[in-house]
Amino acid sequence: MNLMSLTAVELGKKIKAKEVSVVEATRAALSQIEKQDKELNCYVTVDAEGALKRAEEVQKLIDEGKLTGPLAGVPVAIKDNMCTKGLLTTCSSKILGNFVPTYTSEAVLNLEKAGAVVIGKTNMDEFAMGSTTETSAYGVTKNPWNTEHVPGGSSGGSAAAVAAEECSYALGSDTGGSIRQPSSFCGVVGLKPTYGTISRYGLIAYGSSLDQIGPIAKDVTDCAVILETIASHDPKDSTSVKREDYDFASALVDDVKGLKIGIPRDYFGEGLDAEVKEAVLGAARKLEEKGAIVEEFDLSLVEYAIPAYYVIASAEASSNLARFDGVKYGYRAEEFEGLHSMYKKTRSEGFGAEVKRRIMLGSFVLSSGYYDAYYLKALRTKALIKQAFDKAFAKYDIILGPAAPTTAPKLGESLSDPIKMYLGDIYTISVNLAGLPGISVPCGVDKKGLPIGLQLIGDCFKEKTLIRAAYAFEQTRSYERPELLKKMD
Repeated sequence: MNLMSLTAVELGKKIKAKEVSVVEATRAALSQIEKQDKELNCYVTVDAEGALKRAEEVQKLIDEGKLTGPLAGVPVAIKDNMCTKGLLTTCSSKILGNFVPTYTSEAVLNLEKAGAVVIGKTNMDEFAMGSTTETSAYGVTKNPWNTEHVPGGSSGGSAAAVAAEECSYALGSDTGGSIRQPSSFCGVVGLKPTYGTISRYGLIAYGSSLDQIGPIAKDVTDCAVILETIASHDPKDSTSVKREDYDFASALVDDVKGLKIGIPRDYFGEGLDAEVKEAVLGAARKLEEKGAIVEEFDLSLVEYAIPAYYVIASAEASSNLARFDGVKYGYRAEEFEGLHSMYKKTRSEGFGAEVKRRIMLGSFVLSSGYYDAYYLKALRTKALIKQAFDKAFAKYDIILGPAAPTTAPKLGESLSDPIKMYLGDIYTISVNLAGLPGISVPCGVDKKGLPIGLQLIGDCFKEKTLIRAAYAFEQTRSYERPELLKKMD
């Protein structure tokens, strides 16, 4: 039996029933990584020794009856922008190439309390800036479905690791679609919760008002259980929300009768690949057959989401990344004359091209002559986008659309045209601007054999409605996940 082909919850059950030991599960993940990660490059750091030691500790706690949760003993991968005490955390950037944190981020801590075994840290676009995992200082990650294609980004390493069965599930972070889009490209399920549901303490910031951690897993059940495990109110994060209800797994019911689903006409115009459109509308029909009420409507302001997002995200990035200057931690240039020279040399040698582009853009829109013209206008647009969603959710329970306009592009295609890469986020970024929850679920494959993702968007704090609809759709899936791994053996 291939332990890594099980979902996280299935593997957890086998560990609990003593059919499998935690060490066996951990070894299974490590052997998958050894077998194929040279080609895929999903991981920046693999902590084999630490994971096996942790597996023994967790097994002991399970045997003593101190760990009884569904994820106890299950191997997980963490995106490399979440701090892990004593384990290299690089953000896939040269500037943090030697950074070993002295504390662990709250989301990872919550997993560890539940008995998770951290296998390693996954590759990503440098500082989460990109949509393809090609801007990493540690080389590109490849899509396990077809290694000539990108896995998406910025959580591409996490999504590819789950798809290639190099971990049972992974954590990603989503600033403008960075969990949902790679999940769509890699044929896995990715959930971005409502802003504030999961603590950002220990997540190295890109755009603080947009970033949100979330799970990437093989199915909707796993995502619901992981979300339940990592969501908590955290006084260390001023944006953390105290929620009434953290019981997300109770929403795993196959029933969408009477659920109102809105399909924005604006999401199905030019730029959307015909095969993606067909698969997504096919998914809507399946939900309709199950008793959901499906209607088309106009969601305004869609075309303004991308400019507003890139102005706000870049402005926040230019402030957040000012701390990486070679003084306290991280990379420092070798030869310099004086403090300013050290700053300049360290930052120009330590940051990659995409990060520099966004820092410069952010500094520009925050400068005194342009602050009103760009940054304030973008914030007003963000407020209008939130209003448009509020209006839609007064009528519908869920909004349904594609996760990305196309399936995964070939390696190198997007980087040659940054504007095209930015436009690839058109369906995901407004969700971050409005702080809403969204989930990407596989809904088919195109004629090249690449996965297509369906995106469901819910109102704030309505993850349970989202999980119910996604779970109900998942039960209708008429295609099987192809055996990805045969060609890698």
